[in-house]
Amino acid sequence: MNIPAELSYTKSHEWVRTLPDQTVEIGLTDHAQTQLGDIVFVNLPQEGDTVAAGDAFADVESVKAVSDVYSPVSGRVVAVNEELLDAPQRINEAPYEAWMIRVEVETPPQGLLSEKEYAKALEEEA
Repeated sequence: MNIPAELSYTKSHEWVRTLPDQTVEIGLTDHAQTQLGDIVFVNLPQEGDTVAAGDAFADVESVKAVSDVYSPVSGRVVAVNEELLDAPQRINEAPYEAWMIRVEVETPPQGLLSEKEYAKALEEEA
């Protein structure tokens, strides 16, 4: 299981990368994409939309199911990875490169897990 140390994680299997300008990228973890199977469709918010920590901001459809993706932060969407609209399988191919949205954060993220904490949470889930 690939869990990069430089990222933060949620128990609902999203990853968070803080960029130099203090915006954050959010995507699905390797574990999430493995559990979902082949992703065939992604529904993303629009640039300028607001997201709230703990609320769904997108959904992904795989050959198995449709699943919500939850925001670990509150803020305004400043960029959407539109490549995923045409090629949702990029999440399966490279989950930590296939960010979904970039968010200008209102308040610092709370309750994120480190690589080790996320790995432990996965073990407890199994």
